[in-house]
Amino acid sequence: MTDIWTIKAALDWTVGYLEGKGDENPRLSAEWLLSEACGLSRIELYVNFDRPLSMDERDVLRGFVTRRGRGEPLQYITGEAAFRHIAVKVRPGVLIPRPETEVLVSVALALLPPAHKRVALDSTIDAWEGDVLIDAQTAAAEAAQGDEAENPEAIQQSKQAIRAFLAGQNGEAAEPAAQQQVPAKPRPLLVADICTGSGCIACSIAYERPDARLIATDIAPEAVALARENAEQLGLSGRVRVEQCDLGAGIPAAAIGRLDLVVSNPPYVPTAVLASIPREVADFEPALALDGGRDGNDVLRRLLPWTMQALRPGGGFAFELHETCLDQAAELARQTGFTQVKITNDLSQRPRVLSGRKPV
Repeated sequence: MTDIWTIKAALDWTVGYLEGKGDENPRLSAEWLLSEACGLSRIELYVNFDRPLSMDERDVLRGFVTRRGRGEPLQYITGEAAFRHIAVKVRPGVLIPRPETEVLVSVALALLPPAHKRVALDSTIDAWEGDVLIDAQTAAAEAAQGDEAENPEAIQQSKQAIRAFLAGQNGEAAEPAAQQQVPAKPRPLLVADICTGSGCIACSIAYERPDARLIATDIAPEAVALARENAEQLGLSGRVRVEQCDLGAGIPAAAIGRLDLVVSNPPYVPTAVLASIPREVADFEPALALDGGRDGNDVLRRLLPWTMQALRPGGGFAFELHETCLDQAAELARQTGFTQVKITNDLSQRPRVLSGRKPV
C-alpha cells in the first residue's frame, strides 16, 4: 500500500489479503467491506477509483478486514443484512438471515387467505370489529364524564355516534344494527413466527401483508431484543409483538385455535452435520439456533402438535428444515393430522420448506 490509499489501491490490497486468509469470495468481501467503510455503493466504488480514503475510512477498513480475515461473517461486521424487501440489523449471538429463508417466507405468504368479504354486523364479532367496538366504548365513556353525563340529550347523541362509528357513517343516523354492513375492511390475519431470531420473517410478513398481526417468539434474550429493535426500526412494532419463551409457550391463550399461519425457521441441522458446516458459521453463529438433534427433527416433533392446536381450521404452516430431514418431517406432519403436506425446494433446488394445512 502507498501512503495515499485510493479506492482502487485499497480494494486490490483487501482482495489479496482476504485471498491469503482463505476467503471463498475475496472480491465480493472486499467490495462489501470497502463500501461500508466509505459509505458508497459497490457501483460507486468503481466510478471513484481515484478517490483517496480519509484516515477515518482507512482505520474502519483495517478493522473490518482484520475481522473478516479471522472468518467473521460479513453481516456481523457491517451489522446489517438484506432480506427480501427489507434490511434488518444483525449481531453476534443471533442467526444471520439467509436466502433459503426468503423461500420460506414466499411459501408462508402463499398460505395466507385473501381479505374477507363484507359480513353483516351481528352479535358475532371478529378481531378487528372488536377493536372498533372498544374504541367506540372508550369514546362513549370519555363523553359521559363531566356535565354531559347528566344531559340525556348528550347521552343519546353519544349512543347514536357509536352506532354511526360502527357503521362507518361519520355521525349520520345509523340503520338498525341487524341491517348494517360493517366496513369492507379485512379481518386481521393472525400469524405466529416461532424461533424468530432477528425477526426477519415476522417483519417481512408484516411488511408485505399490512393486514397481518404477528406474534414472534424466541428463547434467546439476544434474539428477542434484536427482533424488537428491527420491528421498531421498520415501523412495524404496532403489528409485530415479540415474546421470550420456549417455542409457542408465550402465545396468548386467546389466540390458540385462531391462528391463520404458523411459520418457523427452527434449529434443524443434524448434530453430526454441524461438524462439517463452514467455519464462519460454526465459529460465530449460535449453536442453539442450529442444532436440531440427532436427525434434525427434534424441535419439529415438539412444534407440530402445538401447531395443530394453535391453527384455525384451514390454517397453514411453513417450516424451514434440513434437506436430509424433509421426507421424515413430511411423514411426521401427516401423522399429526395435517393435510396438503408439501415439500418446496430452495434456490439451489434442495428440499428446504415443509408446509401443510390443518383440516377444515
